[in-house]
Amino acid sequence: MLITNANIITWESPNQVLQNHAIYIESGRIKEIGTTRRLAAKNPKAKTTDANGQYVMPGNICAHTHFYGAFARGMTIPGPAPKDFPEILQKLWWPLDRSLDAEAVRYSALVCLVDAIKHGTTTLIDHHASPNFIDGSLDLIADAVDKSGLRAVLCYEVTDRDGSEKASAGINENVRFLRRLSSDPHPRLAGTFGLHASLTLSGGTLQACRAAAPEGTGFHIHTAEHEVDEYDSLTKSDMRVIDRLQKHNILGPNTIAAHGVHFDGREMEILRDTGTWLTHQPRSNMNNGVGVAQVESMLRMGIQVCLGNDGFSNAMWEEWKTAYLLHKAHHRDPRRMGGYDVTQMAVYNNAALANLFFPSAPIGQIVPGATADLIFVDYHPHTPLTDGNLPWHIIFGFQQSMVTTTIVAGKVLMKDRELLTLNEAEISSRAREIAPRIWKRYEEEVAKSS
Repeated sequence: MLITNANIITWESPNQVLQNHAIYIESGRIKEIGTTRRLAAKNPKAKTTDANGQYVMPGNICAHTHFYGAFARGMTIPGPAPKDFPEILQKLWWPLDRSLDAEAVRYSALVCLVDAIKHGTTTLIDHHASPNFIDGSLDLIADAVDKSGLRAVLCYEVTDRDGSEKASAGINENVRFLRRLSSDPHPRLAGTFGLHASLTLSGGTLQACRAAAPEGTGFHIHTAEHEVDEYDSLTKSDMRVIDRLQKHNILGPNTIAAHGVHFDGREMEILRDTGTWLTHQPRSNMNNGVGVAQVESMLRMGIQVCLGNDGFSNAMWEEWKTAYLLHKAHHRDPRRMGGYDVTQMAVYNNAALANLFFPSAPIGQIVPGATADLIFVDYHPHTPLTDGNLPWHIIFGFQQSMVTTTIVAGKVLMKDRELLTLNEAEISSRAREIAPRIWKRYEEEVAKSS
């Protein structure tokens, strides 16, 4: 494939913006970049896609999401509104995940994958929970990802909140899926070992997870999203969350810690020293009223902070905008969370995390040899756009509706806003048929626990 007449945003370090250039793709990878005139003359028989002056850039990456929460959209929470995050878990997320069956898990994934393709997010790191459908749940999600053409990292959330049998089943599902990928690798699928959070995991279960995890496997776990996680850890172990996880050998360069809103300085140092990844989800943190993570401090310390969406829409530029504004409002200081900090998380750190799971070719850059995960953006700036001011064009100018074409590993998943691998109308229609059943089960689960 030859993409011509493109304004290329390379996201190299340093970044380049190349006007009227072309990209030659072969076997799912970028083989050459050059002027449109030169590459068109060099590859006269190549199948050509004319970008017509659109910006062509690497696809967005989401470092932490939850496909399983898709059916929460528009759902009524019975009784008084949750007053804090523990009540949100107890009244919303835990009854919802217990309500999911195989079909609901499949369509939760599919509607999120449609959303990702339309909004230019090409790699997603998912964290799944469905305690009444555990065995084979990751296979079902993997099949949906494969059908979509997107790239994803999957895991199952181990927790003690539904009893020891289901905790064991969650461990087995992670191990089984990881072994499946080890024996039958997939170029767009990877796995890690999912854990819910310290507050729902006993020391025995943490030990069991550590013992069961294949060598070299890291974990994906929520950490200190709310103060209750820290209080619970201190009660259980006389240690804060990160100290407790370190004791059980959960941290390390292959582990993702999500949120980290209530870390103290020592926890941050441990995170840095172990090379553990942290993901920031500003829209979710605002929605749940849990506080604001010390992201800027952690970036300065050298912690690898990435950007996720926690199950909000896969329009990752909305996460950029929220991160940029939240920290300014919280600190009442317009100098906080600059565009380069957001870019460091959303582009460079997210790409580094994705490459950890897909090491065969670089992801997140337009350079020779990189994976051809690309999006076209129909953006017409009315001021100069350069490599230096690009973050502010994204934050103040780019909109998810401007994504017209999405490509993963050289395969076109959406062209001129037409989905080619998934049928949005059919998926949405079936999801609407499933939703009333899931909502009814959800209400029954809430009634049981109230």
